[in-house]
Amino acid sequence: MNNQQNQPFFFHQRFQGFQKAYIANILVILFVVMCLIPTATPHTLQAAPRASNPIKHIIIMVKENRSFDSMFGTFPGANGATKYPDPQGKIHRLNHQPDRLFLDILHDHSAFLTAYDHGKLDKFSKERGAIQYINGKQVDVADSQFYQSDIPNYWKYAQTFTLTDHLFTTIQSDSFPNHLFSIAAQDDDAANIPVIVGGKHKTRWGCDAPTGSYVLEIHSNGSTTKAFPCFNFQTLGDLLTAASISWNYYAPAQDQPGYEFSSYDAIKHIRETQQWQTHVVDYTQFAKDAADGKLPSVSWLVQPDVDSDHPGASICVGENWTVQQINTVMKNKSLWNSTAIFLTWDDYGGFYDHVVPPAGPNTHLEYGLRAPLIVIAPYAKPQFVDHTVYNFVSMVKFVETQFSLPSLGGLDKLANNMYNAFNFKQSPLPPLILQQRKCPQSSLESPPGLLGD
Repeated sequence: MNNQQNQPFFFHQRFQGFQKAYIANILVILFVVMCLIPTATPHTLQAAPRASNPIKHIIIMVKENRSFDSMFGTFPGANGATKYPDPQGKIHRLNHQPDRLFLDILHDHSAFLTAYDHGKLDKFSKERGAIQYINGKQVDVADSQFYQSDIPNYWKYAQTFTLTDHLFTTIQSDSFPNHLFSIAAQDDDAANIPVIVGGKHKTRWGCDAPTGSYVLEIHSNGSTTKAFPCFNFQTLGDLLTAASISWNYYAPAQDQPGYEFSSYDAIKHIRETQQWQTHVVDYTQFAKDAADGKLPSVSWLVQPDVDSDHPGASICVGENWTVQQINTVMKNKSLWNSTAIFLTWDDYGGFYDHVVPPAGPNTHLEYGLRAPLIVIAPYAKPQFVDHTVYNFVSMVKFVETQFSLPSLGGLDKLANNMYNAFNFKQSPLPPLILQQRKCPQSSLESPPGLLGD
């Protein structure tokens, strides 16, 4: 598509009606291009010049529900916090977070507004599920964090490569809208996870959801609507396909644990066409494709619930799974030398973070609290903490720039593109093969009732 648009038209100088013919040709090409793009309302802008560097493969790994301070609040050189304010204004040390929680902390848009408390960030303990029983005691787990010893391999990646400490989640809410931004730079103002009708198919957060299911939308003027969670806006996958650039979305299969995080399920022209079979691949295939040197140019990788780092699952088990996937990439030398991995977490998960997020174009939803993002690549700046302000769409912007794609016309127009995390003039960093570790036994107890309402 873009090559056609950029090729100059050569006309003989004696050809009469030069201007009319030129305009006619432009209109014909635009008509053909618009017909080829499989979306209802494409909004692409001019393509960026292709980046000149060794990166040929980009991997976006999206894990679950962690704020920056809950993961890396004690990381040297990062803008982290070890203390938090309570609603009375008293300052306390953040609690030590266990390997697993008994239940999830509510972290939808309403819960965010409670915790945010007009920028005071002092009411995380008021989120539903914030108070849980650990070793026989009630603990405010919303105001808690891991130490280096709890996540040693994540810590090692951050120490060796680049840790960003100002990546803000795009939406002040939970998984569904933030995952959409990671593939499309927009979410049609979706504000929460979908409400699924009926007792079955709770993981179908997309076009295969039961009739009557909906997602709440909060628009920039403050109005609200309800929409079936099946959209037709343009995605990064569409841009890649139009440019003949390979891509896969590796995720759990339909109705398997973790299928809810498979974002292309919510894109009608992919979910309901052959593109779903072509580009959406079972997550177990990722490691094999990496080992065999068959990864596409762009990969997204999400995982089943047990390996997702989601509260209720073991952070140690999730870290081990992540290490396994990244080790597979690093053990393929040619793949490693041409790859950039973005390892991030999809929302704040109900956990404390001390940095007030900036306002986005939709001030009712944007932006959310910080999440960690580690840039793992041979050309990532080593032992570097990047203070540049990013959001989830920055990863999309990096792909657009790297492969000379047009802008999707959403938040990617405003986002920084992650290039400050790289130094393409440095000697490439060697692979960092890490060992999986033995995970601790759970010390969880069932509470007598749901605490923290």
